[in-house]
Amino acid sequence: ETFATNELLALEGRGALAAIFATKPGDGSNLQAGHERLLPLLRVLPSGTPVEQGAGVAAFLSGRNVSAVHGYFAHTPAEVAMHAAEKMRVPFGFSVHARDARKLTADELTRRAQKAACVVACNTDVAATMQQARANAHLIPHGVDLSRFRVAPPPTDRPFRLLAVGRLVEKKGFRYLIEAASQFKFSFSLRIVGDGPEQERLAKLISRHGLSDQVTLSGSKTHDELPREYANAHVVVAPSIMDHTGDRDGLPNVVLEAMASGRPIVASDAGAIRSGVSHGQTGLLVAPKHSAALASALTVLAYDPQLQETLGRNARQRVERDYELTRCTERFCQLLEHAYA
Repeated sequence: ETFATNELLALEGRGALAAIFATKPGDGSNLQAGHERLLPLLRVLPSGTPVEQGAGVAAFLSGRNVSAVHGYFAHTPAEVAMHAAEKMRVPFGFSVHARDARKLTADELTRRAQKAACVVACNTDVAATMQQARANAHLIPHGVDLSRFRVAPPPTDRPFRLLAVGRLVEKKGFRYLIEAASQFKFSFSLRIVGDGPEQERLAKLISRHGLSDQVTLSGSKTHDELPREYANAHVVVAPSIMDHTGDRDGLPNVVLEAMASGRPIVASDAGAIRSGVSHGQTGLLVAPKHSAALASALTVLAYDPQLQETLGRNARQRVERDYELTRCTERFCQLLEHAYA
């Protein structure tokens, strides 16, 4: 994950990172920029129970000057961190992001948080989940690299170009975007960047609506390729929903990256998206699973280039103020260093 890499690099740069432990192997996808500095610190733990993996962490770190163990997600990584810290007699803590919090019951989450010296919530949605679980968490958002995602002039030619980025899974809500596109009365193109288990279903939906010439499932792109994708779009769409399991996005990376690129966002008012997208200021928010509302909002922008420009400019200013990467990672590092001192 981009956000994980950024925070690990910040800790490593301060000399505060002793080791990185993965509870399972990677998925074989492309590695993030900057990973070269982190690989010497990485150990993939043998499969086993959280107790066994925690013992493996403690054994590896035995005799080293380690002041705490931090689990990067609230479910298994936090449990492994907790068991390792108990053996090492040091504090532990964990970060919580989105789905990881919902893999635990509220009681389990509360018990884990009460044992932790530090809990970090990365968005307002999951911070509210922690509050419901009677757990105090520090809200520190993931930042965006403003030097990587820069403002470029929007395309000057037609058709109206829409972009959506994310895994092809139910919670991204792409089916509602395709249904919205079938209602457009103007010339457009839509690129959906990503891959995942819903690819075949979405391809059939595109064909059923006769949109094969306008809508492209372009597959996944590397992080280095994404700035060009944003630059080639007029508007970025994030039609997130809560899926049938209750899973939902927090504040997706794509939203902050698009805002940093000076692009207006049309998004569902779901998860923590509202903490980045202010309706009528940095983008337009619509009800989740509401294709007609999505089509209406995009139609407004298609016919109003001045509004596109205003929302995009405001979006960039918003991320400069609240989500600049260096400031966010600095807050993250300072919190951990203070909590585990």
